[in-house]
Amino acid sequence: MKIVIIGAGVAGAILARRLAALPGVELHCLERVGPDDHSEAGTGLNVGPNAVKALRLCDAALAAEVEAASLPWQHWQIALTDGTVLFDLPLSQVADNPGIRIRWSELYRVLREGAGAAIRYGCEIASIAAATGGGGRTAVRYLQGGVEHRIDDIDLLVGADGRYSATRAAFSGLPEPRHVGVAILRTLVPDTSAGLIDDYGQWFNGPHRLLAFRVPPGHVYIAATCPVEPGAPLRDEWKTEAAMRATYQPAQGAPSAQVQWLMDAMCANLPHSHWARMQESDVLFGEADADVMYLGDSAHGMAPTLGQGATQAMEDACAAALILEREIRAGRRAPRGWLALVDAARRERIRFAMALSITATDTMLAGADPVAGTRWKTGPAFLGDLSTLFRDVSLGQHEPVPAP
Repeated sequence: MKIVIIGAGVAGAILARRLAALPGVELHCLERVGPDDHSEAGTGLNVGPNAVKALRLCDAALAAEVEAASLPWQHWQIALTDGTVLFDLPLSQVADNPGIRIRWSELYRVLREGAGAAIRYGCEIASIAAATGGGGRTAVRYLQGGVEHRIDDIDLLVGADGRYSATRAAFSGLPEPRHVGVAILRTLVPDTSAGLIDDYGQWFNGPHRLLAFRVPPGHVYIAATCPVEPGAPLRDEWKTEAAMRATYQPAQGAPSAQVQWLMDAMCANLPHSHWARMQESDVLFGEADADVMYLGDSAHGMAPTLGQGATQAMEDACAAALILEREIRAGRRAPRGWLALVDAARRERIRFAMALSITATDTMLAGADPVAGTRWKTGPAFLGDLSTLFRDVSLGQHEPVPAP
């Protein structure tokens, strides 16, 4: 069986590590950047307890490496920018284990080192298409070190190449994004907070939200959001120190010590910050007329409100790995069957996670009242949904998981 994975991000690296150990599988995992290139690795992220749970079930050794490179996510607090606390939740009330806080570059390093020689770096994709012989198989051309290579008659092609997936574009076309109506700034700063910032915290001034938490080694991840008209461009005047300070300054009184530090650190790092608009896209785990699977952001762009982007990519990869391992070891080697099993295991789970992420964005939309919007999050309905999100991973298998 010839399996090709495009992209060694979160989903691609986890899947490559597992499939490379299977007898009878010729695996190619093609990654565009070099092994030490983290220029596109973003800032920091929190990974939900559900992803940690899924990775422990799928690959306990890899999960231990990831957890060793991170800090635990054990608490979620929401306050106003003047320091008034609205929500204070130990995650142990809604999860079976902590989540994690980590730098993107560290997460990529650990996952890619775990996959070892299964990943081929510096591969620029030149073309992705159906194979000339048909039958659902595909072919890929790529350049590595200026030399062109071609892989023909691929039994399963896995697009794990992100929100702007070249794989998905080649077959179905990129999905139209659905803009949520929120702009987000992300930045990573040295931790000089002297303990003011640690676990996952959010601070609201009207619908404008600051989010921050500490990540190793010695940094703080900050995200700042503000409402925008869905689909509207980001305006340069928002990206100034004066605008940012005015946005998060309480209408009455002084900002809390935490918020003052966050504003100072964020404004000092504005030239190195990343701006984007929250959006989501339609779910697609597999092509109807080709043996092509999508995982992570390639399969489902989602709003980051509950930290489920990379989290669901991990769940996807663990589900796909366990399903493919089980089917291949059992001699069931029809890729169409694999695609159907992954879709059945993941589709409703992803729809639930996406819908809850949008629901939880209510306090960041234009005209929102963060006090009222946070109050209902302390009730049984939201906490029940959060418990389902964090506890009920959907991996499509109920058999013992073998070591890689």
